[in-house]
Amino acid sequence: MSTWQLLAGLELVLDDYELERLDVKLGGDFVRSTTVIHLRGDGHEGLGEDVTYDGGDHDALNAAGAILPLSGRWTLDSFAAHLRTLDLFPEPPGSEVFRRYRNWAFESAALDLALNQASEPLHAVLGRELAPLRFVSSLRLPDPPTLEPIERRLAQHPDLQFKLDPTRDWDEALIARLAALDVVAIADLKGFYVGSVVENPPDPALYERVIDGFPSAWIEDPTLTTETEPLLAAHHERITWDAPIHTVADVRALAFPPRMLNVKPSRLGSLQELLDLYDYCAAEQIGNYGGGQTELGVGRGQIEYLAALFHPDTPNDVAPAVYNMVPLPAGLPASPLTPSPSATGFRWQS
Repeated sequence: MSTWQLLAGLELVLDDYELERLDVKLGGDFVRSTTVIHLRGDGHEGLGEDVTYDGGDHDALNAAGAILPLSGRWTLDSFAAHLRTLDLFPEPPGSEVFRRYRNWAFESAALDLALNQASEPLHAVLGRELAPLRFVSSLRLPDPPTLEPIERRLAQHPDLQFKLDPTRDWDEALIARLAALDVVAIADLKGFYVGSVVENPPDPALYERVIDGFPSAWIEDPTLTTETEPLLAAHHERITWDAPIHTVADVRALAFPPRMLNVKPSRLGSLQELLDLYDYCAAEQIGNYGGGQTELGVGRGQIEYLAALFHPDTPNDVAPAVYNMVPLPAGLPASPLTPSPSATGFRWQS
């Protein structure tokens, strides 16, 4: 039996739903917006979080209100099939991938509701043990780059590891200072974010500095070109992928078999796609670490829950949301996190 089949038949009764807009200023003029989906039925509630990045898409969703025809008796499988017949965006989204993000919000809320109505927690239904969750802190250094954000976090937790986004202004001196700290678990080259604010065009000189400077780090999402491929050829076992992975078919289509993948549940977009990917990676001996989308609410705990179930010992980019606060608060939680599932449902007690 596949992992998805363990959940597909779970029943849920859905009476109505409502939307909850979240907005948090994370530094400068950047305001992160998400929308929490509240599905309600039979005296219970299920929560999920839409991590769509375009604030206008959240404006349109919340202005339209709870207009989708979702009430009824469902299984998780039939509810997911019903969602596929609906347009979850009252106006066209800012990016087509956002459709996956919003679908994940509704499906994760349905899973939470079904488990609450069944009086079961997720790990019990899956028959899996939770383990202490290792996490890394994900950062993009300021421009010009300094180590100050790293040093502030290390002041609280000297053993903390990081997922960092090298850019072409990372010179040899900066990389040497970072290497001396021995804190870089993942170097994310952001090779698939063309046209976005984090676009990072392939720079062979940067790639070479990163490969040589962080010999034990995973190298995430490089761009494979005639100039970069020769540099990366001897390091395929260190290369991991994130942005291009939405389905098992995407993994099979990679230029070479991976040893590790960054799995973001919202990027997969559905429970079945996510669990099928977990099953495929287990069969093919491909490691996973979790990735987040700057969740502000229940969604962060849900991806921590999944990471603690499926890949607790890897460099999971799922640090508690307080790691993204500006200014950085005192009392940051340490890695690894002690498992803290709710008594029922698909929630993590943060």
